[in-house]
Amino acid sequence: MESCVMAIVDTFRFSDAEYEGRLARLRRAMDAAGIDTLITSDPSNMAWITGYDGWSFYVHQAVIVRAFGAPVWFGREQDAQGALRTVYMADPDIIAYPDIYVQSPDRHPMDYLAARLTDRGWHKGRIGVEMDNYWFSARGYQALCAGLPQPPVDATGLVNWQRGVKSDAELDRMRKAARLVERMHARIADRIEPGMRKCDLVAEIYDAALRYDPDLGFGGDYPAIVPLLPSGTDAAAPHLTWDDRPMRRGEGTFFEIAGCFRRYHCPLSRTIFLGRPTQAFLDAEKAVLEGMDRGLEAARAGNTCEDIAIAFFDVLKKHGIRKDNRTGYPIGLSYPPDWGERTCSLRPGDRTVLKPGMTFHFMTGLWLEDMGFEITESIVIRDGAPECLADVPRRLIVKD
Repeated sequence: MESCVMAIVDTFRFSDAEYEGRLARLRRAMDAAGIDTLITSDPSNMAWITGYDGWSFYVHQAVIVRAFGAPVWFGREQDAQGALRTVYMADPDIIAYPDIYVQSPDRHPMDYLAARLTDRGWHKGRIGVEMDNYWFSARGYQALCAGLPQPPVDATGLVNWQRGVKSDAELDRMRKAARLVERMHARIADRIEPGMRKCDLVAEIYDAALRYDPDLGFGGDYPAIVPLLPSGTDAAAPHLTWDDRPMRRGEGTFFEIAGCFRRYHCPLSRTIFLGRPTQAFLDAEKAVLEGMDRGLEAARAGNTCEDIAIAFFDVLKKHGIRKDNRTGYPIGLSYPPDWGERTCSLRPGDRTVLKPGMTFHFMTGLWLEDMGFEITESIVIRDGAPECLADVPRRLIVKD
């Protein structure tokens, strides 16, 4: 009798050659920083280095990289099965800690990691950790300090900066994410109307974001940020979500959402006004669109992040509008709570040189005293004009 073997279908992993290239790039950065062993707990960095994909970042986990050999995945014992199914390394490169370490007042997963590093002789030299991210705690740092010969050094952003220039395979995923965000905005424009409860509209957004599309040949992944869609004067606050109240005529709503395909994001924002738009909205549209055109002209390889920002801000200044926050950030592979890469920013003073293959959310949103307005683009830097990933009409949408 033939045995029944369940096939494991990999939907996330890149080629081994791509991971090896990333590892070589990271090791050069480690060598330049004088780091012998790197511990990264950012789930985006873990995925970028190894392919690991799982909703396990609410407990302590990490990927360990040395100057030689395969990277090592470290995490909760029950999540090791997910690692086996997603990382490109073999079983010996997976370290799992017992469940008794999970959220325990008496012991910490980093105690276990320090002991395993010592077992392997990796406790010597300079060990780098990401001191300033969402997933590495003060108590975790204390545990490592107690278990290692010397305190780890700060390596925040070391991996993130290596992720800036996207490979062709990464860009393919971002373009697929763009097809999803196009579908999401089309659904919003089609379904929104006065009296529709905002929670019902969000349900439509999620349906368009996730449902398999036979024409596209794929469905969507969960985005790192939930839909942001404040209305009326509430839109002066950029990061409000939704409630169950009806949409109202005479109000504008911006929709900051992202398509996500296998953890790669394409954020895109548009604004809809129900009824006849006020002059303030028309003025904002004119200023933002003119400023975006100028910014896109500056968004080419060889220029800097601040060149894009200055071009945009100069137009706003001409229109008498002040924007005192950055106007964009790099995007790509990400997990909650943020779809940015947390490196450079599109703002005056950031002299990061733009390179072909870098990807940014050109966040030209305005949050004024009593309204908000967003029309944004996700772009790929090229030698010439940038590629706008999504194709959604770049205008204020008016609907009765």
